Amino acid sequence: MKFVVERDPLIDAVNWVARSLSTRPIQTALLGIMIDVTDSITLTGSDLETSTKATINADIATKGKVLVPGRLLAEIARSLPAKPVTFLLDGTRVLVTAGSAKFTLPTLPVNEYPNLPTLPQTAGEIPGDVFATAVQQVAIAAGKDDSLPTLTGVHIEITKTTITMAATDRYRLAVKEINWSPKDLNLEASTLLRARTLVDAAKSLIGSGQITFALSPTTSNEKLVGFVSDEKTMTSRTLDGSFPPFRHLLPSESTAEATIEVAPFLDSVRRVALVTDKTVPLRLIFGNNLLQLEAGTGEDAQATEELNINYSGEDINIAFNPTFLTDGLQAINSPFVHISFTGDKKPAVLTGKSEPGGAINTSYKYLLMPMRYTS
Repeated sequence: MKFVVERDPLIDAVNWVARSLSTRPIQTALLGIMIDVTDSITLTGSDLETSTKATINADIATKGKVLVPGRLLAEIARSLPAKPVTFLLDGTRVLVTAGSAKFTLPTLPVNEYPNLPTLPQTAGEIPGDVFATAVQQVAIAAGKDDSLPTLTGVHIEITKTTITMAATDRYRLAVKEINWSPKDLNLEASTLLRARTLVDAAKSLIGSGQITFALSPTTSNEKLVGFVSDEKTMTSRTLDGSFPPFRHLLPSESTAEATIEVAPFLDSVRRVALVTDKTVPLRLIFGNNLLQLEAGTGEDAQATEELNINYSGEDINIAFNPTFLTDGLQAINSPFVHISFTGDKKPAVLTGKSEPGGAINTSYKYLLMPMRYTS
């Protein structure tokens, strides 16, 4: 096996494939990246839950297949000079050369590499930037506790030409609706995928034009989701269990509403939160077109700040986790945030607005539970 490839496409492909490698695999072969040389170069990596593939063009002298340590290959690729890279299989070792830089890689047994699941059938297409933005907006609310696996995932619900993504860690809920182009206009399905898997896919596919979304049929025993863009593919097993019902948590009415410019609001939250721990409540007092932010009590450090806002309804005195509030404001992706309340002790809902008197963008909703606090 021998081929020559340009460095930058190699780095991009290896970085993509290495995302799915486990640090503690159940099989030694899963430490490796499979390099399959036919008419092009296909690189494959997997931890048996998620598999990634990338195809790159190369000047191929001889075909073949080899399995090499994946993370080491990724580190070597990133360190190479900006010159064409030659791969040569010499017995049980692979020689990698770029300019005067030379590396020798050990190989792993190709016959011990497991059979990986194939990409499920195509369900439709989504614009790459729309997909990436939606994932970033929703995944922030996913749980980090692996003892509650269903809450570490993003719920993906398909209803004809609309995809709804939702995630929650029980303290907040993020919901995003996007339009897409389904292969079957009557398709209705739902699945639950690890948030970190979606985030990895979004980060690497953000610059893509169209992303092909693949999904196992509901009648299949293989519960798989796949994403394809250009020369990159990701296939992942879905999470077991059912995502909790969430739509009833989003109130249809409110007793008070605020519209605030996001940038100065974020700055104020960050400043006031400096005097307290990230998990200690940040108090927000709404009324008379003013917002007062407060943090700290008693003999501890304290901070206050006021903002002029557009406000209507009853006065609200509420407290939030400052980190969760910051996450929501950053995810809004609009110059103004609209916050609707149904009381001091009930969740608030954040949505975006392009201007103070403009329409509310309901395609993204971020529900935030209040925290208890002592005055």
